[in-house]
Amino acid sequence: MANNIEVKELLDAGVHFGHLTRRWDPNMAPYIYMERNGIHIINLYKTAAKIDEASEALKKIAASGRKILFVATKKQAKEIVAEKAAKANQPYITERWPGGMLTNFITIRKAVKKMAAIDRMKKDGTFNTLSKKERLQVDRLRAKLEKNLGSISDMTRLPGALFVVDITREHIAVKEAQKLNIPIFAMVDTNSDPRQVQYVIPANDDASKSIDKVMTYVTDAVIEGLSERKAVKDTPKKDASAKAKNEEAPIVLDAANEEE
Repeated sequence: MANNIEVKELLDAGVHFGHLTRRWDPNMAPYIYMERNGIHIINLYKTAAKIDEASEALKKIAASGRKILFVATKKQAKEIVAEKAAKANQPYITERWPGGMLTNFITIRKAVKKMAAIDRMKKDGTFNTLSKKERLQVDRLRAKLEKNLGSISDMTRLPGALFVVDITREHIAVKEAQKLNIPIFAMVDTNSDPRQVQYVIPANDDASKSIDKVMTYVTDAVIEGLSERKAVKDTPKKDASAKAKNEEAPIVLDAANEEE
């Protein structure tokens, strides 16, 4: 994985641009290369190493069959994260973080089931028996649930990890994950405290190009992990199929033995 991470690509995507020096968090000092025109510049060699480390861990989580919940509600990250997470078949939150999303997961699941119940009503015809006003209310509820929770409808249990873009903005999500000991992976800019997460990726979390570049690396690793899982699952089937063919194969006697 490390060989695929090019520092030049990170540079071209503007991953190295931090915040104004007066807005920095001193705990980010180990990841800062220098100061230029009042802005901190992130050490991209450390970023590349951290992307590699995070990618390997995410690949293992995906290969184990657990989900990774991607969180990014800031304007410049929403569409990118939604697209990349969906491509990797992972849940994501890009609208407002629902309070208790993790710590009160049972209630969130009930809301997701409500969506499914409305869909069943529409299929079996129950929906058509409602009054026009009731149908309108149900449609509005369904649309609201879809907007906020549609992207996590397949997440039937707590995720194996959280991937966050901008831990300062998504501090509620971070706190909930910490409370439940869920590993946190994150793009951490120079204005945030890296001690809050287990897997820090020092990077510009404000520019869409930077977010896109880092997200591409990590979701590719997740897809790789899913492929490995599928390959392992398919192997026993192939072995069983080969065994069945061997058992069905006719026994051919040696001509010499037949004469004896």
